Amino acid sequence: MINSTNAIEGMEKVLQHDEAGDSDSEIPHDEKLMKDEEDTFYSQSTDHDGDDNIWGLLSGVGGNIYEWYDFAVYGLLAPEIGKTFFPDSSPELQLVNSFGVYLAAFLMRPLGAIFFGEIGDRVLGRKNALVFSIVLITVPSVLMGLLPGYDQWGITAPILLVILRMFQGLSVGGQLAGSYVISIEQSSSKNRGFRGSICDASSVGGFLLASAMTALVRRCLTEDQVDNWGWRVPFWVSLVLAPVLYFVINNAEDSKVWEERTEQKETQQIIREQEDLKNPAFVDLLSSPFRRRQLFGMVGVLGAISGSFYILFLFTPVYLSILRGYMSEANASLMTFVIVACYIGMVIFFGRISDTFPHRMDLMKIGIIGLVVSCPVMFGMFECESVFGYFLAQLQFAFVLAIVEGGKAAWEVELWMNDPSLSFTGVAIGHNLASTLFGGTMPLIATFLFYRSDDMAGDDEDAFWPRLIPAFYISVLACMALSALNYLIRHPHDVRTGDVMMREAEEKKSRKRAKNMKKKKKEMISKLESTLSIDDTFLSSYIPPSVQETPSGKV
Repeated sequence: MINSTNAIEGMEKVLQHDEAGDSDSEIPHDEKLMKDEEDTFYSQSTDHDGDDNIWGLLSGVGGNIYEWYDFAVYGLLAPEIGKTFFPDSSPELQLVNSFGVYLAAFLMRPLGAIFFGEIGDRVLGRKNALVFSIVLITVPSVLMGLLPGYDQWGITAPILLVILRMFQGLSVGGQLAGSYVISIEQSSSKNRGFRGSICDASSVGGFLLASAMTALVRRCLTEDQVDNWGWRVPFWVSLVLAPVLYFVINNAEDSKVWEERTEQKETQQIIREQEDLKNPAFVDLLSSPFRRRQLFGMVGVLGAISGSFYILFLFTPVYLSILRGYMSEANASLMTFVIVACYIGMVIFFGRISDTFPHRMDLMKIGIIGLVVSCPVMFGMFECESVFGYFLAQLQFAFVLAIVEGGKAAWEVELWMNDPSLSFTGVAIGHNLASTLFGGTMPLIATFLFYRSDDMAGDDEDAFWPRLIPAFYISVLACMALSALNYLIRHPHDVRTGDVMMREAEEKKSRKRAKNMKKKKKEMISKLESTLSIDDTFLSSYIPPSVQETPSGKV
């Protein structure tokens, strides 16, 4: 009798031999593509060393200070601008309308990211993209300082204000990403966090310069003078800064990554036809499941950082002065100036610290956990009605935010550094989507939440918990960011540290493979047993053809 056990054992060997192939065939196409792209991401090294070129760093720093000075001046002068261009509205609506124009600039930033990403990745390089962005923000800034108000030009004035502000947003959409990429690509691997933090701090330096100018204007001029014409002065300062910045950028060089690509231009023309690199950079970015997941996770993380930044440096001065009346606008601006100065030093310090961590995201996770708590603490401390308490409240929140911001610039570039033809676009789109969705909307959302909380508090001057409602919004964003870091983002340092997520993924894959093997084995055994369960009588009477007699009687 034929032994079915031998057949089953042989089949098990076949199953074991084809284990990998069978398991892969059962994986959906998108999941398999995601896995292949993830393996490629981890296999490509991002540890190549740059030369730490100082002019590349200075061009990024100078560009950030200039761009963010022009961009921040509007937000800090929102009350005066509201009176000039929306005079028929109530003070509350003037503020909301002014912040609405502020949001209009943010809506253009993703388009600027796509536009400058194409220039920086595929056309002219990082350096020329920076030069173009500087020109694009200078002209609207000067024109905003010259634009007549509603009393002179009527409805045309606020419409032109929105258009000019949108051009500013288009420019900023490429500037910060360009400064990050050109500085990090020229950095040695041991200095990326430090150099990136200097770039990040320089954008805050633009806020510092803007805060200094607005505070100076409000100190030197009367309130009526500021409302009538004094708010225009900070916009005119752009004409002084632009020539200095052009000199710095003109002495900078493009990153070695870009230079290597331009030297191989003729070869790349052939490669582009074969690899579909003729598509725009953002199309190539969004066509990949792995890159889409990276982008989604990046927006989730940066949303909490961007929201925290704008609620601290833009909304808080308005909250303390106009909305709550705890101090004058001049004193609120002066306090913001001091906080920003402290914040710059903290960001650079934590940027250096981030280079000492085995995994850069570990430091970011510590800071994001702190954001969940520190923003409600800040708003709670505002209820102490003490100037020193107001200062400490903002300082502790700035400290926690600096922990996250320190290594953020290097982290952003490292997410896309394995593909130089998409790195500018990836950083620009991810950063500006987060800034638009969570940073640009923050003043409006925070103002709305304040008025809702004010209604809840009513006439109760001792009401405490309703005052924390704007802060709880930041806590929700921080929880979302922590989830994105833990479950969505893949980073080159995962390989360095033997990331827990990678081990868990491998264990899950092994369990799934074993389960599939067990199921196939059971099905095969059942099939073989049903096939080999033949009647013993039939088997015993069966004579193979080789021993049967022929019709003539011969074997």
